[in-house]
Amino acid sequence: MKTYRKGRALLSAAACVAAVGLVLTGCTNTGTTSSASTGSATDAAQTAAAVSGPTCSLADYKGDKIDLTQAIVGFSQSEKEDNPFRIAETQSITDEAAKIGVKKFIKTNAQSTLSKQISDINDLISQGAQVLIVAPLNSDGLEPALKAARDKNIPVITIDRKLNATACSDYVSFLGSNFVQQGQRAADQLIAGTKGTAKVAVLLGSSGNGVTTDRTSGFVDEIKAKGPGITIVAQQTGDFARDKGQSVTEQLLQSNPDITAIYAENDEMGLGAQAAIIAAGKTPGKDIQIYSIDGTKNAVSQIVTGAYNGVIESNPRFGPLAFATLKSFLAGDAVGQDIVIQDSQYDSSNAAAKVDSAF
Repeated sequence: MKTYRKGRALLSAAACVAAVGLVLTGCTNTGTTSSASTGSATDAAQTAAAVSGPTCSLADYKGDKIDLTQAIVGFSQSEKEDNPFRIAETQSITDEAAKIGVKKFIKTNAQSTLSKQISDINDLISQGAQVLIVAPLNSDGLEPALKAARDKNIPVITIDRKLNATACSDYVSFLGSNFVQQGQRAADQLIAGTKGTAKVAVLLGSSGNGVTTDRTSGFVDEIKAKGPGITIVAQQTGDFARDKGQSVTEQLLQSNPDITAIYAENDEMGLGAQAAIIAAGKTPGKDIQIYSIDGTKNAVSQIVTGAYNGVIESNPRFGPLAFATLKSFLAGDAVGQDIVIQDSQYDSSNAAAKVDSAF
């Protein structure tokens, strides 16, 4: 099988070609597959950074070669599908399983409860799952479920949240965004939009979550480095939820009436903050600027109206990339232990043109 090298990792032709709509910049070859980007999130497009660094192969993992189309594939979703990110993520995985003709696809939802996700993964194993795709609820806590899969040498691909565990040992690979960089990019948007002068409230994601930690450190460190005229006056968790983002912002505006900008670590909290700003008699996007991370159509459309200021994308359409990675891995090819996608961003200059590609 022809392979394409970038850094120390190999991407098979199957991984490059099967991931329709993806652009893997490690897939540079002398034939017909190119590394040109679609530039949007339509058709399940994810642009992946070059796969480099440590790799994992079936031989390393001590698994068996499997024809993915003849396998039983389990998907464990972590959170309630009551926000656009989770809805789009589950749909992408489900659609791709159907597209490639997986023999049996089983999905579960942990309803934002760690103990249920552990139980869900064990249930998938008991139902004969030979491959697992897991969207972890938290970075810690899934060890019992991972061990149950590892004891049977069941390959586990994790998406969108990193585990505090060892790749190619406890699981095969992580697929997702650079969350520190997302925070940095949100900070850069805010610095530019406020012309370097602002009093900022930060709406944190869920506690104990690696995404929260990384998006916070990226943002805070970038503000310290590049925004000397910007003061972070408050940081409080909104648990990635719109209603919590609204209630927390209401409290923060009462205790800090001079807040001029909000950084929300997902769009749902940002939209909750927007509602709180309106309720406080102020104009969102002008009196108080709003910046967040995700790339939902709900948030991007608010940029178009001028009532929101910036969004860094965190693409949830993992289906093509997850199954292309699994196909290569199960065929015996080495895959990256960390496969990082390149996300887009939205502001007043491009939101109108790109809103239809948001999820």
